[in-house]
Amino acid sequence: MSDQKNNSSHGQGNSAGQSAGTKRSTHSRRNSGSSTRKLSARDVALNVLTDVEVEGSYSNLKLNQALIQANLERSDAGLATELVYGTMAHLNTIDYFLDQLVTKGMQKLQPWVRSLLRMSFYQLYYLDRIPAHAAVNEAVNIAKQRGHQGVSGMVNGVLRNVIRQLDELAIPEGLPAAQRISLQYSHPQWMVKRWIKQYGEETAEQICMSNNEPPAVSVRVNTFRISREEMMRTLNEAGYYAQPSAVAPDGILVGGSGNMALTDWYRDGLISIQDESSMLVAEAVQPQPGMNVLDCCAAPGGKTAHMAEKMKDQGCIVANDIHDHKRKLIDDQAERLHLNVIETAIGDALTLVDRYPAASFDRILLDAPCSGLGVIRRKPDLKWNKSPQDIQDISELQQQLIQQVSTLLKPGGILVYSTCTIEYSENEYVVRRFLDHNSDFEPADTPLNPLKEAAQQRGSAGKKSNESSIGLQILPQDYHSDGFYIAALRRMS
Repeated sequence: MSDQKNNSSHGQGNSAGQSAGTKRSTHSRRNSGSSTRKLSARDVALNVLTDVEVEGSYSNLKLNQALIQANLERSDAGLATELVYGTMAHLNTIDYFLDQLVTKGMQKLQPWVRSLLRMSFYQLYYLDRIPAHAAVNEAVNIAKQRGHQGVSGMVNGVLRNVIRQLDELAIPEGLPAAQRISLQYSHPQWMVKRWIKQYGEETAEQICMSNNEPPAVSVRVNTFRISREEMMRTLNEAGYYAQPSAVAPDGILVGGSGNMALTDWYRDGLISIQDESSMLVAEAVQPQPGMNVLDCCAAPGGKTAHMAEKMKDQGCIVANDIHDHKRKLIDDQAERLHLNVIETAIGDALTLVDRYPAASFDRILLDAPCSGLGVIRRKPDLKWNKSPQDIQDISELQQQLIQQVSTLLKPGGILVYSTCTIEYSENEYVVRRFLDHNSDFEPADTPLNPLKEAAQQRGSAGKKSNESSIGLQILPQDYHSDGFYIAALRRMS
């Protein structure tokens, strides 16, 4: 069996979705039956997968909405989650094999039939706790309910062929590196080629492998109200397995947790749900009590709140976002965490210079809009919805944003530029161009320097051999956290 099967189950952190298990693991059309029939886990997963393909919906948002509406038991919600994220994560590998077994080809099928075959193949090929006959029977029953006899017969035939050929389904040997990695770890080939160019074949393969792992459950402690040590003790006494993050000083990894957002600790503002890499952004900003801070693209407010906690709720943070409907997300964070220094503002970050005086902030965070290619393990459909042009377009916007907002920083202040992507053109390239045109700025030391030194040992994309890295680039495999870029720049006096 080929190595593409060595991927983790997609329980997606806080979901209940670890129940299905993995095989060979290291890792639409609506229901036409009775309107009173309760939707099964597979019905829900099929609806979500079809909507994601047909409507371009975000899998995480569509799934959350579908789970709430279906009101499934916890184990069934876990299975639906597993089927959606697992199928999306392995999409082009699944299609590669199914195309060989579907006579007229996958693309000529109705979207819901295509989704049904994909999620059924995922169960047969990647999961080990679901009996093959159960996966096939469920698929055939759904096909009968939603289609006609010809569809159910075709589904039955294709899936029984999969079972018969299971041990023979493998990626061919001798493929070029980009094509092999693309099929083995199910990523678009153009994306793999970019990462090979930027990081080399071995690192690019590790990125793709890591993107198929389930994300860890990590929480940020509100250290303004409770210490990390006390919070860990509380979690462990309650039967959770809590350990300190080795990367983020305010972070805790929680095992056996379920959904931490449903706990009293979350409701009472003692913890927030946040990835370890994302927690490092506030560390780089180094906000102090009494400072005037600008968060340019703040929603949903996690990093804003983290900075306010570090400021001991003293000073002022202007939390700006372009979308008015996201104001409530920021305000809700502040209220839940009992923080009073956050002032929300709505508007394009490019117009901040028209709304605030020059040199008026001690700290500025530009958590820039980006391609999001560092969070593929959380949002696997991202990799299928992006193009090289998207990356070029967003890079141009990022360069405009950092140039504009930099004028609002006081001399001696620190501007932090961050993204949740691993693309050089969105990260270090943007910062280098900015520094080339702004001689009054220089890279600033941060508490992240030890992590940066470790990252430099593996090399960095796009630089000449005599250039040192600017900022910290975290890849998904480095700490099994999100891919992130963080650069701190000081405005010289």
